[in-house]
This record gives sequence, C-alpha cells and structure tokens, in this order.
Amino acid sequence: MNTLSKMAQKQSHSLSEYQAFRAMMESGTTMAAARRLGLSQSAISRAVASLESRTDRTLFEREAGRLRPTEEAVRLNRRLDPLFEALDRIDGPAEPVQESLRVITPPTYAHRFLVSMVSSFLQANPNFFVSLEVNTSDEVVRGLLEDRFDLGVMGVELSRSGVRLMPYRASSAVCAMPVGHRLSQMDVIHPRDLDGEPMIALTHRHARRGQLDKVLHAAGAHPRIVAEVSTSFAAIDMAKEGLGLAVINPFPVVHYRAQELVFRPFVSPLEYRTYFAVSDQRPLPRIGRAFIRHVRLHTPVDPFTTRS
Repeated sequence: MNTLSKMAQKQSHSLSEYQAFRAMMESGTTMAAARRLGLSQSAISRAVASLESRTDRTLFEREAGRLRPTEEAVRLNRRLDPLFEALDRIDGPAEPVQESLRVITPPTYAHRFLVSMVSSFLQANPNFFVSLEVNTSDEVVRGLLEDRFDLGVMGVELSRSGVRLMPYRASSAVCAMPVGHRLSQMDVIHPRDLDGEPMIALTHRHARRGQLDKVLHAAGAHPRIVAEVSTSFAAIDMAKEGLGLAVINPFPVVHYRAQELVFRPFVSPLEYRTYFAVSDQRPLPRIGRAFIRHVRLHTPVDPFTTRS
C-alpha cells in the first residue's frame, strides 16, 4: 500500500470515529447512535473508544446508567461543527429536509419581537419549522436542561451547570412616560426626579424591582406606586394610558413604542443583558445557529441598546 493510500485509509478511519462520536453527542445513547448510523452498538463503542485512545481524551463518563459527555467532548464537538457543516453541503440530500427549532423565551421577548423574528426567518427559509413557547426565565433553563428546547432568549443571568449563555444585547435603564409628561422635557432622568411621581413598577418577584427600590431609597426618592405588573410591555402600556411612568429595560420594548411614548435615560447603576441560552451538553442544531445569525443581523438599532 503506497503512502497516499495509507493516508486516505487513516483519514477514513478518523472520519468514521468522528461520525460515531457526533451521533453519540446528538443521540445521547449508543443504541440511538447505532440506529442513526445503521451500525451495531459495539461498532459505535469501538469507534468512540478508538477516538478517545487516539486523542488521549475521556469523552464520555457513565453516570446513573447513562453516558454523560465530558467537557472535553463538548469542546471537541464544537470544533467539529465546521467539518460536518461542510459535509452537509457536499453530501446533503437533493430534496430539502425540514429542520425544526424549539425556542423558549419570557413574554417580554416573545410578544412582537421574537414573533416578528420567527416570521421573517421562516419567510427566508420556508423549509424550516420553529416552535416558540412563552414561559418564565426559570422554565427557559429547565427546558434546556431537560432537552425540551434547543434555544432560549432571556434577560436573567441564571448560572446553571449545563446551560451556556451567549451575550446578545446590553442596555441601561430608561424612564418610559406618556407624551407631554412633565419630565419628558429633560434629557436624562435622575432618581431624585421621581420623588412623588406616579409610577408603574414591576412586581417584587423581579430582582430588578429590589435593585430599583435601593437606588430610589439611596436618592431619597419616594415615587407613588400606582400599579405593579409582571412584564415591561405591561408597564409601558399602562404608561401609555397616562397612569404614570415606568423604569424599564428598553430592549426590546422601545422598538414598538418609540412613537407613542417618551423614553429618557435613567441615571443609575441599573444595567441589563440579554442572552441566547443553549445547552452545554448538546450541540446547537444548524437551524439554531442560523436563527441566531438572523436575529443578530435583523435586530433594529436604537439609542439605548448595544451589541453585547
């Protein structure tokens, strides 16, 4: 066997090992991986064991009767993304195959903003399918950990093993108020300016409510809370009705109320981050990566929000 043939054979063996490893990562069990590749379970196990030996890495650990990917496996899987994307382009099926994406997000991001993003994404990719669920940030994390969703969008930095947060947007707090409000003539609003002002506040279950209360207390400001709501959209809708002002994260609500309300920077330490949330144990499907690119590319520019 000449040198070229030996190299080709070696590369073929490496690719088979990577395919078995990828199938294990995406399927979760040797049985499912074997069924996916049309091989025996023992063939999958041998290929993965050979890859571990060749790379000197432990890729899977047995935990409660299941094989759990190690951090080395997760890193290797990410590095393999370009290889398998290239193979998909070369060997992809002639007929379009519908790919599905399961997305979960809290109401503030879902209503209007992500609904619009999903709509434009599907119009540009008619062979894709997206399932969008609206729920709390806690459920976003739980759903990703339980493999019920592929992608989450959230504004709470919940540190949980198994979930990776990808920074998306950053913003500082703003005051939203009706057109003609007496504070609307000011370029910026300070905490002391809210003393005695009618205000719509988020409920106390939001961590941001406690942070805002501390800022106002430190400034000696005592606004008059006229209503409490669970979402920023509800707060600005009440402000639009003339009930008072609201201190909120401007993203993404400012995109839909900029013509109906006045938004002014609120001088305070209150800062907000929005993240894409994904599982750190499973690769994000191709459609998920495509959707993230679509959202980043088509997010409107506003004066209060920056890319993160």
